[in-house]
Amino acid sequence: MSNISLNKLKKVHFIGIGGISMSALAEILLEKGISVSGSDSAESELTTRLSHAGAKILYGQSAANITPDINLVVYTAAIHEDNPELKAAKDLGIPVMVRADFLGLIMKNYKNAINVAGTHGKTTATSMISHILLAGNCDPTILVGGMLPAIGGNFRVGHSENFVNESCEYTNSFLSFFPTTAVILNVREDHLDFFKDIDDIRLSFKRFAQLVPEDGYVIINSDIDDVEYFTGDLSCNVITFGSNPEKSNYSASDITYDDYGCCHYTLLKDGSAIGEISLAVPGLHNVYNSLAAIAVGFNMNLPLETIQNGLLSYTGTDRRFQKKGEFQGVTVIDDYAHHPDEIAATLKTAEKYPHKKLWVVFQPHTYSRTKALFDQFAEALSHADHVILADIYAARETDNLGVSSQMLADAIKTKGTDATYLPDFASIESFLTQNCMHGDLLITMGAGNVVNIGEELLKK
Repeated sequence: MSNISLNKLKKVHFIGIGGISMSALAEILLEKGISVSGSDSAESELTTRLSHAGAKILYGQSAANITPDINLVVYTAAIHEDNPELKAAKDLGIPVMVRADFLGLIMKNYKNAINVAGTHGKTTATSMISHILLAGNCDPTILVGGMLPAIGGNFRVGHSENFVNESCEYTNSFLSFFPTTAVILNVREDHLDFFKDIDDIRLSFKRFAQLVPEDGYVIINSDIDDVEYFTGDLSCNVITFGSNPEKSNYSASDITYDDYGCCHYTLLKDGSAIGEISLAVPGLHNVYNSLAAIAVGFNMNLPLETIQNGLLSYTGTDRRFQKKGEFQGVTVIDDYAHHPDEIAATLKTAEKYPHKKLWVVFQPHTYSRTKALFDQFAEALSHADHVILADIYAARETDNLGVSSQMLADAIKTKGTDATYLPDFASIESFLTQNCMHGDLLITMGAGNVVNIGEELLKK
């Protein structure tokens, strides 16, 4: 569909317009004066917002929703070939385009397209970069995979040549993009329902780096295993960040923590100290997310003071070590961690946070991830004082692959950590009410709907 020009589009229809990413793309088009229609299964806050912005929203999907005046139909990868709207569009000869390809088409219209990729940390690093660019009055268009208070949602439509996008590797969707700056935070095993193995994942990230043009930049974590595999044959500029000052253009020294686990450090550029950085989000892992963001900021010729102010103004996105409140004197934190590396980072962060006992309610996300990384999950979770396992959140999967939350609880117990499987949220809430003590820290953790447990406890 490379022959489609965004500037020539008059009307675009979105199948599944209420999704967090699809709604953002629809609003970008509305800002550009392009007529938008779309369908979804039910009304939501996002569809209401789009309707107020001028989009025609249709509930339920029907061939009648596709009219001849539509120039393009955009759909998500979850839409099947037998979808009535997709079939109607093809019958009428209307071009169709999957969401990732359409995002790439939009991206072509920006001279400075910053794409943030990695197995973990994408939302946080994208948000940090966004805060820095906002502090520098760069007026960016932003697409981020979480709700960012500074922009009032998950996207912002700017009016400059600057585009910031969180780029996911799942189904190789980021290979549809056109980055002028590609940020690679880390490359680890995940999404093994799509990728064959870690080598397949590494190849995908290598291909992502190769998308950058000669005058562009790859900003990459030098701590990644065999980082030269990704950078050795690139024709573009390469900038590194990481823990080793000898291998990294940007690194940190003299890292200290405040009472809530937020870091302060000396920023090193090519091994030399150039300033002090303070973060308002907790955890050592966020030092490295901030180094990636700093590299982007300097690459855009923003002054150190602007970068410092931008980072300090970032206090987090929803579901990233987010304090929800307190019940019975117990602090409730919610976190999106759903991979063993993310769990380990979150629990290390919790070590620096005031608490007596650390309780974790974990909802595994997908059977395939739980089975593939089972031993790593058990090890990461064993560093809490008490672990409660909810049922596995199936998401897109139907086959349980012979793995269960009870099995994971049993594996954690063999490591000497108290672990309990409970079959429903009501049982978990009752158990926590009876067992959590004043001064304890409770983290609800996972990419599903486990956040609801903490929110229900806070109502009591």
